[in-house]
Amino acid sequence: MTPGWVIARLAAGADEAGGRVRSGRDMRPGGDRDVDPGIPAPARPHTPAAVLVPIVERAKGLTIILTQRTEHLNDHAGQVAFPGGRIEDHDADEVAAALRETEEEIGLPRCHVRVVGRLDDYETGTGFMVTPIVGLVRPPFPIERDEFEVADVFEVPLSFILEPGNHELRSGVFGGRRRHYYVLPYENRFIWGATAGMLINLYERLRD
Repeated sequence: MTPGWVIARLAAGADEAGGRVRSGRDMRPGGDRDVDPGIPAPARPHTPAAVLVPIVERAKGLTIILTQRTEHLNDHAGQVAFPGGRIEDHDADEVAAALRETEEEIGLPRCHVRVVGRLDDYETGTGFMVTPIVGLVRPPFPIERDEFEVADVFEVPLSFILEPGNHELRSGVFGGRRRHYYVLPYENRFIWGATAGMLINLYERLRD
């Protein structure tokens, strides 16, 4: 796998009309309700958000930067996530929002990120419509996490994401009802929920 291969695979599925992408496979978890149809629809319109999917060009292979969110946050506390957040009024577009949030959360300057595409928008059960922006990052680069929001920053090999045997569909009881969700167990961490869904979308875009 090379950066050029990633760029070519992302471009192959791009929607020329609007820049949105389509995987063309019904199994793709394009939102939490695609995995668990029992999740109730939000009572109000989704909050627009954007995340960065940072693919690092390491000598030993490509990796993806992920964060572990702190336990006291209101949304997705303690979960593994991409850097990102709400799109603010002053953001020019989803790309600007993803790069801004990444700078704020993990201190990765936008000048180190080469945006190469995007994945399908992902609708979360908590009321967000997330646009994942894919960017290539070439070392060396600084990382300085926001300790209020980010407990840890780590990298996962892209080869791990591209192995379908690592994609597990699980269930558990949350808030009195059984929920279904994807999990990618990596070392001592569990990547699940929306982040797992977006990573599976990345897998399908690169391996379709």
